Amino acid sequence: MSATPVRELELPPHRLGAFLGLPHEPQGIVIFAHGSGSSRFSPRNAFVARALERSGFATLLFDLLTPAEAIDRRRVFDIPLLAQRLLEAIQFVRAHPPVRSLPIGLFGASTGAAAALVAAAELPQEVAAVVSRGGRPDLAGAALSRVMAPTLLVVGERDETVLELNRLAMRQMICEVRLEIVPGATHLFEEPGTLEQVVSLATDWFRRYLRPTAGSSREK
Repeated sequence: MSATPVRELELPPHRLGAFLGLPHEPQGIVIFAHGSGSSRFSPRNAFVARALERSGFATLLFDLLTPAEAIDRRRVFDIPLLAQRLLEAIQFVRAHPPVRSLPIGLFGASTGAAAALVAAAELPQEVAAVVSRGGRPDLAGAALSRVMAPTLLVVGERDETVLELNRLAMRQMICEVRLEIVPGATHLFEEPGTLEQVVSLATDWFRRYLRPTAGSSREK
């Protein structure tokens, strides 16, 4: 199978660097929110994105912060700011002809998962599903109870503190939410085969929930 074409873009209004992967006739688009200290070049998110593209999903990986902002560690953990950048990315998708009619999923890692959940709470009519990889959903705070999108939380078995934080966050959520624990995995899913399990779980979740609405048309 040939590789999916990937376009390099700049997202308005902050000219954030981005990669748009666009397979033939995608069934949905997954927007990635990387964790603290990472970027659109995250090797783990890129691995997941390429797999999702092979399964028929468009993907958007982008920098949540400008280079100047990323220097300030406070910005890296500013969940409202990161969520706002996701909302701007959703706005971009809805205005970009090749993907604007596609259902949207969010894939968040670490702090990016909290931003994804806040964005999902803000735009329940736009976000069809959320997947969190080793995420910190607890950092989404009061927004957890307003998330309507079906949410999958994937945590490594050996990532004990984050696992407990995910369990606590689940108790605040009223949407469909599922916790999947990957055996033997630590926070970064660096152990052999563990990231592949994340891919399988995420792909199944997005296949289930990213479905074109009746009457929608895909624009070329």
